[in-house]
Amino acid sequence: MCGIAGMIDLNGGRRLAPRGAVARMAQAIIHRGPDEDGFLDEPGLHLANRRLSIVGLADGRQPISNEDGMVTTVFNGELYDYPEKRAALVAKGHTFRTHTDTELIPHLWEEHGTDFWNQLRGQFAICLYDRRSGEIVLGRDRSGICPLFFSIQRIDGTDWLLFASEIKALFASGFVTPQADPAGLSQILSFFAMPGPATVFQGVQSVLPGRFLHLRPGRASVALQTQQRIYWEVNYPDKGDEDYGADETKIVDEFEELLYAAVERRLRADVPVVSYLSGGVDSSLVVAMACRALGRAIPTFTVAVTKPGFNEESEALQTAKYLGCEPIVVPCGDAELRGDYPELIAAAECPVIDTACLGLMHLARSVHRHGYKVAMTGEGADEWLAGYPWFKVSRLTKFLEMVPGVPLGYAVRTAAMKIAGQPAFPLDTYKRPEQLFGERNGWLDIYGMMSLSKLRFLTGDMRSAVLKHSAFDDLELPTRLKRWHPFHRGMYLGARVMLAGHLLSSKGDRVAMHSSVEARYPFLDEELVDFMAKLHPRWKLRGLLKDKFVERKVAQRWLPKDVAWRRKKMFRAPMDSWFGKNQAPMPWIEQVISPESLRKTGYFDARAVQVARAQLAGMRTRSLGRPALEMGLTAVMATQLWHHLFLKADLCELPSALPTPAMAVAA
Repeated sequence: MCGIAGMIDLNGGRRLAPRGAVARMAQAIIHRGPDEDGFLDEPGLHLANRRLSIVGLADGRQPISNEDGMVTTVFNGELYDYPEKRAALVAKGHTFRTHTDTELIPHLWEEHGTDFWNQLRGQFAICLYDRRSGEIVLGRDRSGICPLFFSIQRIDGTDWLLFASEIKALFASGFVTPQADPAGLSQILSFFAMPGPATVFQGVQSVLPGRFLHLRPGRASVALQTQQRIYWEVNYPDKGDEDYGADETKIVDEFEELLYAAVERRLRADVPVVSYLSGGVDSSLVVAMACRALGRAIPTFTVAVTKPGFNEESEALQTAKYLGCEPIVVPCGDAELRGDYPELIAAAECPVIDTACLGLMHLARSVHRHGYKVAMTGEGADEWLAGYPWFKVSRLTKFLEMVPGVPLGYAVRTAAMKIAGQPAFPLDTYKRPEQLFGERNGWLDIYGMMSLSKLRFLTGDMRSAVLKHSAFDDLELPTRLKRWHPFHRGMYLGARVMLAGHLLSSKGDRVAMHSSVEARYPFLDEELVDFMAKLHPRWKLRGLLKDKFVERKVAQRWLPKDVAWRRKKMFRAPMDSWFGKNQAPMPWIEQVISPESLRKTGYFDARAVQVARAQLAGMRTRSLGRPALEMGLTAVMATQLWHHLFLKADLCELPSALPTPAMAVAA
């Protein structure tokens, strides 16, 4: 994995970028590629790469071009079918000069043009330049594992597109000024994720998963060039056309074959590969298959949340012992949570409400300290195989929607919110997502209830700005969605919002690459995702309790039965770490949520925050209203901290997270 950045003159005037701008951008993401750097400087085009060398260690420096130097690319990620693709291209007469997978990209462009995206297998963010045609493309992998952001800035009369793997690199250019974007904050406060394309910064967009920009500087308008084009998105069969799978053995065999191949491909590297290991079936199965593929046990890394009820260490160690792995346990308790959260927000570049992200940050830090660069993980199975509790909630509450025209679901959900201490909400707020998706689903019920905490805390002006339009309207849903099985609609929503918007960013790439570690995801293999999509929902959730059914059937062949069928725990660190009665003082927490700081930012009502803190202090640990209140206050604290770190460092004693001014040198 690496980091990429650059500046492109969209007007075709082929001017040189301001001196030192791209060099500063590359320096701001040095943690993504500490091994070496590389630059391309031409009139109208400036590219940079920071490399974390994993494949082709000795000769993989970027940018990399084809034989005649006419097609050049910078690349962040891995192409797992590199050996097979290389052999096929050589057979067609292409010449390779390196041992890195990056070199596939210019050759695939020569063969397929803009259709080359469909030839790529792996995780990637790419900028490619064809000198012959003047075309430039910027794109991102199907699942959104590798991040890619861009901003359009008018500099000395020219429209420049600035792009980078992280937003802080855009700020380092000196031409993008951090300002809050209410639309992006609305996504965070509605979804606890940032699915995009909006970000929490005005004028900064993310390239969505499975999309690309096709730039033709000087030959098309800026608006047309920066329109995101779709080359892939998950596609479920129409309801009734799913693969029902009458032959269970055949379905299980095919899933096993595809997953094992995905694990094998993600072990390809010129450096050792390790794996994260929780107590759940997903990472356990990945580790088991990796050990078989390598013919030896691999090191495993497990986070131990030092709080009763949250720790999966014993379950993970059981699996490690069974497979003969060397387990490395990484503790994460209240002290780490409170002390390191500012570092997490700085890495993620947005408010982070899920405290479990800190555990993943500690895991990556430990991987790096032990001398490794690559770690596999089990993310993705829950999204595509119904591993989360809201899928069960959806089935349990389905009967509430059976009476046409009678909003029983609304009445019951309003009652549940009242019990949980949440504010009342208008029927339109309930109906809008239902209109978009055709009906309610469990994801909307659980996350929708939690996200309405924003109504409790936002000031009048901020509330109006955030609620001016529904965050759901930003999701750009496929028109065919309503033809899918309702179960698959809910599955798509969870993946569209949470996968790239949170699990692969704040909980994935951002915390891993912060420690120069590449995370790899076998369950997000292209062939496996397509296979899971075509299956009937019964292979994902059987009855009310048997989630990830087809995966667990495979796991029975590889792991003890109690591991294969172990119930999922929602991994999170305890949120009462912020405001617990017996916690040691942590000045920045009180400082960022002080009435003075809340008035400075203008996002949240100081009185409402004070009342909520008093309510929390008087609640029992297992009170029904406690989780929503904790998450609401965490959202307030995280947003205030984000504002301090990136917008104006005047809320607490912590330093700004913005890149420091650098000497203007030529890239």
